[in-house]
Amino acid sequence: MRCPFCKEDHDKVIDSRSSESGRVIRRRRQCVSCMRRFTTYEKIGEGVKLNVIKKDHSRLPYDRDKVISGLQKACYKRPVSADQVQEIADKVEEEVFRNFDKEVSSHFIGECVMRQLRAVDKVAYIRFASVYREFKDAGELIDEFRQAIEEPIDSDGPSLF
Repeated sequence: MRCPFCKEDHDKVIDSRSSESGRVIRRRRQCVSCMRRFTTYEKIGEGVKLNVIKKDHSRLPYDRDKVISGLQKACYKRPVSADQVQEIADKVEEEVFRNFDKEVSSHFIGECVMRQLRAVDKVAYIRFASVYREFKDAGELIDEFRQAIEEPIDSDGPSLF
């Protein structure tokens, strides 16, 4: 690991901890050259290749940045912090990797995002759902909005299997 301060490539690990989900390892390191400390985060499964099966049946590599981009667009000018967006992406990614090894449908990912987003901000949820579900008219959008208001939020959601 290259030191972010002196750029030397010689350090030692002082402490390692797993996140609650067990998917991220936090390591405190100390550079042997300049003696400064820094933290690194390693994602488990980062080298794992997971393909997303799109609606047209094409396959693309899973890309967390696409999930975050969609969340950011839905949350634009809403009281949803960048940390909350990252947390939603973490929960979605954890659910995806817990349930699938090689391939996952874009439908599963979209439903996971909507379930998590609905618990955080209903307006952002409606924005995301309007693009994801491709509403044909305002009536469909209004029906979704009514449902979002009337039904209690279940962050675990129904099983998609």
